[in-house]
Amino acid sequence: QVQLAESGGGLVQAGGSLRLACEASIRAFGSKAMGWFRQAPGKEREIIATIGWNGSRIRYTDSVKGRFTISRDNAKSTVYLLMNDLTPEDTAVYYCAASPFTVTSNRINEFHYWGQGTQVTVSS
Repeated sequence: QVQLAESGGGLVQAGGSLRLACEASIRAFGSKAMGWFRQAPGKEREIIATIGWNGSRIRYTDSVKGRFTISRDNAKSTVYLLMNDLTPEDTAVYYCAASPFTVTSNRINEFHYWGQGTQVTVSS
């Protein structure tokens, strides 16, 4: 059974930082692309960052480039999202997801396995 467990969310002031972690219980984690997504109230879920199976093919959505960093530790079956210089517009539920593919074309429908999400709230 596949399980993805996000952690590290919380309340932070604007300009602050958070580091999210997603520990995966999934067969062959090291061969799967991973991604971080978020969904704000009343908005569609959006892709934030993705990373290929070996840490290559890293992509970010424009709104987080230069502020967020995705990384992975295949030995720990964990993917991370370091978020710096947070703004109130970053407030959302953040999800990690796994793809059955080694790399993706950055489309949400390429990710088949999802965590329950962790709330990130940025106060002004």
